[in-house]
Amino acid sequence: MMFVLRRMLALAGVLVVSSFLVFAAMYAAPGSPENFLVQGRTVSPDVLAAIRQQYSLDDPFFVRFWNWLVQVLQGNFGQSLANRQDVGSLLADRLPTTLTLVLMAALFITFFGIGLGVIAGTRDGFVDKLVILGSSLGFAIPTFFAALILMSIFSVSLGWFPVFGSGTGVFDRIWHLTLPAIALALPSTAVVARITRTAIREERDSEHAVMARARGVPGSLVLRRHVIRNSMLPVSTIVGVHIAGLIAGSFVVEYAFTLDGIGTLLVNAVQKKDFAVVQAIAIIMVAAFGVINLLVDLLYASIDPRVREVRTR
Repeated sequence: MMFVLRRMLALAGVLVVSSFLVFAAMYAAPGSPENFLVQGRTVSPDVLAAIRQQYSLDDPFFVRFWNWLVQVLQGNFGQSLANRQDVGSLLADRLPTTLTLVLMAALFITFFGIGLGVIAGTRDGFVDKLVILGSSLGFAIPTFFAALILMSIFSVSLGWFPVFGSGTGVFDRIWHLTLPAIALALPSTAVVARITRTAIREERDSEHAVMARARGVPGSLVLRRHVIRNSMLPVSTIVGVHIAGLIAGSFVVEYAFTLDGIGTLLVNAVQKKDFAVVQAIAIIMVAAFGVINLLVDLLYASIDPRVREVRTR
């Protein structure tokens, strides 16, 4: 319990520091929000001064950051400069698409990445070489290019999946997001499969596995309790890192398939210096990294009790 509490406090500190860094980067970038608001029109200095006063742009940097942080703690992410809408409402409309996309990609990475790695690690010959070749190709193909290939084959040529949009309803959304999720998960699936294969082979040839087989323990039992279980420690770390990075990489797939997720919202917000939107999405990304890393640590403790004993001291 104390370990979880310490990690939650550390996550809160990381959120504050990361939001400060993002706010500082946006503040130092060329251009200004009021220039976007006037849309290139020539306005008087009084109008510019009124705009800056309305959006508190004349306040010192640390004052603006502190005011924003206090509002976030109260559940208020501010108002978008570009859309004149509440940032919370904008995120609520777009988060379901991104979360569904990331969840589907995470399932692909977990099941196909680990599954193919286990198959290649426990089998020699053609199957092993096929998985190695497939993982090399999957890792080498950029996400955007993979999206275009999948779209061309399965949407345009075969017509199995829709080309654009995120769909409405549960099943329609899953149907629309299948190809984007595959494109997003492809490089990570290849990496996880290769690392899982290596970990399985190392554990398969380890001393304790060889001794267990020599004592007459059935091979299937050795595989489950010794080989696969022990190899999941490094694999779970890699899976967690890649799943945490899906949100940051989803904007490429969202742009290719014209999805209404937070990735495209982030790109537009950065271009327009929409501070409130950028800050909110940055907080979401950092929180996702922190939560997934916490889950990976808890998974470590369930896989290897020795990890739990060390962290409770």
